[in-house]
Amino acid sequence: MKAKRWHDYLWVASALYLVLGFINILFAWLGLICFLVPLLIAAIQGTKGYCNTYCGRGQLLQLLGGKLGLSRNKDIPAWLRSSWFRYGFLLFFLAMFSNMLFTTYLVFAGAKSLREVVTLLWTFKLPWHWANTSLVAPWVAQFAFGFYSLMLTSTILALITMALFKPRSWCVYCPMGTMTHTICKLKHGKDAVYEVRSPSQAAS
Repeated sequence: MKAKRWHDYLWVASALYLVLGFINILFAWLGLICFLVPLLIAAIQGTKGYCNTYCGRGQLLQLLGGKLGLSRNKDIPAWLRSSWFRYGFLLFFLAMFSNMLFTTYLVFAGAKSLREVVTLLWTFKLPWHWANTSLVAPWVAQFAFGFYSLMLTSTILALITMALFKPRSWCVYCPMGTMTHTICKLKHGKDAVYEVRSPSQAAS
């Protein structure tokens, strides 16, 4: 049996992030680690090392869908793997991220007041009035609400995809995965294999 290493337990950090954000929305800022580290690894090393080794969400999906049997374990459809869908979803994701940043800027500039709302699936707005944001500037809190909404929404999509198909099927069209894949292609000057290489090859 292969010995466990420290990075095999990063799924705990992924689950803890969602819990901490629920308790105090300001913990949402920690999610930037999951944005910056994958891009840095891809830019410096030219690999998808984060996706393959350090992604706590991927590990959590494998745990829930694989070990706990919450996945139908079906092959994902071809259109979900297609370039047009992956890059289309990335563009949509970046548009929503840009809109979140613009809203944060408006609050920073005083043109808009803080909205203590978490938005699920970019549609359903949940009041979040128990969050204590009095210790920080309104724009800091606004970014936290927007970023937590983004992370929670992507987690819901990941769980739905996990349940319908193989445990780590989300990894196939994850925006961060698509971005790191693109960086690797540019760095190496050729097409890289678009694959998540987990120990169990769950998304293959």
